[in-house]
Amino acid sequence: MPEATVTLLKRAVRPARRAGSPRTVLLVMCAGYFLVLLDVTIVNVALPRIGSGLGADVGGLQWVVDGYALALASLMLTSGTAGDLYGHKRVVLTGFVVFGAGSLACGLAPGVPVLVAARVVQGVGAALLLPGTLALIGRAFPDEAERARAIGVWAGVGSLALPAGPLLGGVLTQGLGWRAVFLVNVPIVVLALIWTAAVVRESREEQARRLDLPGMLLGALALLAVTFAFIEGGRLGATAPQVLAAAATAAAALVALGAVELRRGDDAMLPLTLLRRAAFGAANTAAGIMNLCTLGTLFVLTLFLQSVQHRSVLLAGVMLVPLFAPLAVLAPFGGRITGRIGSRLPAGAGFLIAAAGLALLLRATPGAGYAVLLVAFLLWSVGLGLVTPAVVAAAIAAVPGERSGLASAVNNTARQTGGAIGIAVAGAVAGSPADQGRFVSGFHAVALASAGLYGLAALIAVVLLPGALVRVRR
Repeated sequence: MPEATVTLLKRAVRPARRAGSPRTVLLVMCAGYFLVLLDVTIVNVALPRIGSGLGADVGGLQWVVDGYALALASLMLTSGTAGDLYGHKRVVLTGFVVFGAGSLACGLAPGVPVLVAARVVQGVGAALLLPGTLALIGRAFPDEAERARAIGVWAGVGSLALPAGPLLGGVLTQGLGWRAVFLVNVPIVVLALIWTAAVVRESREEQARRLDLPGMLLGALALLAVTFAFIEGGRLGATAPQVLAAAATAAAALVALGAVELRRGDDAMLPLTLLRRAAFGAANTAAGIMNLCTLGTLFVLTLFLQSVQHRSVLLAGVMLVPLFAPLAVLAPFGGRITGRIGSRLPAGAGFLIAAAGLALLLRATPGAGYAVLLVAFLLWSVGLGLVTPAVVAAAIAAVPGERSGLASAVNNTARQTGGAIGIAVAGAVAGSPADQGRFVSGFHAVALASAGLYGLAALIAVVLLPGALVRVRR
């Protein structure tokens, strides 16, 4: 490496002598969130090309997506605590480095096993990034209403990655091949790393909890076993020995996790005292349902557009933009509403609007025109634009201020766990697009079930989420 470059990097990673303004910190943290979300949609649109390029079936493609989601969900809680213990800025910087290394490995992967392993590395980096970005925003905005508005901006700027993903993914995949969708992350990581080091002040808790490594390992084992059971169950059948063994392993890991967490008390990865807070449990349950339905349906929808309706990868990316663009525009607006009236009504109304959009996907057939999908996409996205800032703000407001890192980690863990399971279940239900009749029927079943779960989430939000955001005390 040239000496000038080494000198530049040494200067970049020095602690910031002066913290940037709250708005500057918000902007930098949004960049990290943007990067993580970009990787979700930009990869989804490239899945058919990855499958044909590496000879992967639907199960292999599920692992490409879920390798990232599993690592993200499994490490989120631990990384939130690590930020409280060692400093959120330090953990975020580490996350950028790991995420960049994983992206580079993905772009150079020679086969599916290496690609899945590299996706896991990416997920580790994302897990280090996500809780820290939200925790640093929470520290920069101590006022509850201002924090809710900042979270809305965070969700909105991050959500710009969602419409950008299909477009950029379509252009890169069609013009340069699927590897480019991973390699594009590398220069973004370098810039974000330098920017974060320069303007963000370190933030840690004076009385942080110890890392709960047994809880982390048991939680990761349970999630991995559940995902394996669904993915391989769709390929081998529910009664296959491997599937039954995975289900038994998941059950045993969950029981052991409960015992370990109960014994560790306040040092647990997820202190049981938090679960007794109705608003906290409701916010995270709703967040899990949101991503379970969203990412599961998106997985089969991407295959439907390219493998059933035979759209090009670029056209499929363009068609998906209306699914994400309203979310990016409405999330800051949803954050302002939440800051004024609380989470209950925005979340409840948002889930019902999104449920109506998913229900309209039942009209999507192999020969259906784009108009059928467009209305469904718009309703789905508008609903999520209201829900996302509402459930995040409710989760953070439900715990004392010194637990903001943990609260953001739990909320993101719930979302990513839901997403990982949703992808596994949706792929198992829909099957391979090669069997078009079964796949379309499965796609419709996924959409209908997701609409029903959104309705359940709306009920949870209306009954249990707060009408006003008031920070709780110990």
